[in-house]
Amino acid sequence: MPGTPLFRNRRDAGRQLATALGRYAGQPGLLVLALPRGGVPVGFEVARALHAPLDVFVVRKLGVPGHEELAMGAIATGGVRVLARDVIDSLGLTERDVAAVAAQEQIELEQRERAFRDGRPAPEAGGHTVILVDDGLATGSTMRAALLALRAQSPARLVVAVPVGARETCAAMRRDADDVICAATPEPFMAVGAWYADFTQTDDAEVRALLREAGTPMPAGARS
Repeated sequence: MPGTPLFRNRRDAGRQLATALGRYAGQPGLLVLALPRGGVPVGFEVARALHAPLDVFVVRKLGVPGHEELAMGAIATGGVRVLARDVIDSLGLTERDVAAVAAQEQIELEQRERAFRDGRPAPEAGGHTVILVDDGLATGSTMRAALLALRAQSPARLVVAVPVGARETCAAMRRDADDVICAATPEPFMAVGAWYADFTQTDDAEVRALLREAGTPMPAGARS
């Protein structure tokens, strides 16, 4: 079983992660993109420490029907879809099964884009050093979808940064990212939430509040 939690909460995890990213502080063209919702409190602290703008990059996990906590892939802005073929094949899922889940998650993705942006375009990654942040890496399907979508924009450098992750998943990220910072890779890994004292779900209101505080313009209807 996991030992003592490594982080008090996501904000604390972000501050610790920022220390490991110190070499990027102050670099021109730096952009921090957080995967909502849980990655946003982490990304907020990273962006603040590195003196970089913060925004969100929306990705949706494709959960196995009836066992939604198990990822069989993910979709991201730009029409990217990443599938975990080993999971799909081992469970005997059909293309129709996958397509039905993907269609539903596409609706959710578009709704979240509207909720967080209200028509604002997604940040342009081309030519920037992009640090892509989440609260942890388990299977990595969501992060990989985000990487593939961002790579199509030709960033100068694409960095994955998480406070904690499974060792093999962090290693696999190096195939798609230019740099991977997993601040901790405990064994046995178990689950991301096992390493947080407080892993309460981040809600949309917190995401909006953090984006406002970070200086990202938000729609008038989202302001308190």
